[in-house]
Amino acid sequence: MAVIFVPKESVPGETRVSAVPETVKGMTKLGLEVQVERGAGEAAGFSDAEFEAAGARLVDGGARGTADVVLGIQCPSVDAAKAQKAGSLLICTLTPGQRLDVMAALRDARVTAMGLEFMPRITRAQKMDILSSQATCSGYQAVLLAAVYLPKMFPLMMTAAGTLTPAKVLVLGVGVAGLQAISTARKLGAIVEANDIRPACKEQVESLGGKFVDTGAPPDAETSGGYAKEASAEFLKKQREILSAHIAQADVLITTALVPGKKAPVLVTAEMRKGMKPGSVIVDMAASQGGNVEGTVPGQRAVVDGVTIIGDTNLPAQCAADASRTYARNVLSFFGEFVKDGKLNVVMEHEILGAVAIVHDGVIRHEPTAQALAAPRS
Repeated sequence: MAVIFVPKESVPGETRVSAVPETVKGMTKLGLEVQVERGAGEAAGFSDAEFEAAGARLVDGGARGTADVVLGIQCPSVDAAKAQKAGSLLICTLTPGQRLDVMAALRDARVTAMGLEFMPRITRAQKMDILSSQATCSGYQAVLLAAVYLPKMFPLMMTAAGTLTPAKVLVLGVGVAGLQAISTARKLGAIVEANDIRPACKEQVESLGGKFVDTGAPPDAETSGGYAKEASAEFLKKQREILSAHIAQADVLITTALVPGKKAPVLVTAEMRKGMKPGSVIVDMAASQGGNVEGTVPGQRAVVDGVTIIGDTNLPAQCAADASRTYARNVLSFFGEFVKDGKLNVVMEHEILGAVAIVHDGVIRHEPTAQALAAPRS
């Protein structure tokens, strides 16, 4: 019987947990023994007693060193990576390009590390897609933050004191996060516009009651996996010219554009931002990768030229209960690919396992990370 260890997250501000009582029951049904570090779920609203009632055993952090599988939300520290036993699995988000020291430690410890953010965009893997589940939480939370900081209400209101006009929201980037932001803003009564370089997004925006702002599309606007591709400087210039007028009219601007593995594209220059009305709010959901807006400071909220810019880098952690539930369900579905009768069957030829395995058997399988580690240090 394989042993699963669920740690308490150590990254500051991380309130999520990688398993919840519901999924502990599911892992137990797969024949797995689940060990949960005491207090692991408290910040997300899941008590130790709930985990015990679901069939987990409460342990301390030292259990990491004896577990067959360690689950997590964030990439662990170097020391935590070194503490895992050889041949064990680590399943979490790895961000390998940003954590070369941890990747080297996992390689040297001969741990098989699986980065769930590399889940392939295929129909079979949809229920394992943590990027989609967490982006849904991010899009929702971004709108709530904007509503709190905006000095006016979102809906149209007819009152005895006169009419209050609805807020105008502009969403740049119509992936999962953007679509959820559109849906949430519309439910709060805002007038919503949205833009994306992928033409297919127009129908999705309109189906949610938003208006699509068409700036044209560059050739090959998206990858085979459905992500937006990085646009040329020439296209971005044209896009900015069209968007400037819409940005100036917006009370709230939400940006979501990310390119996997690269710095986020700058969609809104300082000049464009200065055209916004005082009191307007920007939520830059790409802040963790540099931001889509000039002036965004990752991890900070600031007023710049009268505009509040929110650069929070971990929005799902702000709605930790449901973010944890969806993440944990993704993980449980993933287990179904290689767990049977309590035993692990990890083979790199497997379509999904091979795609997410970043480190295996002492080898860095993610080529950019391998190259970065091999490069001479200055």
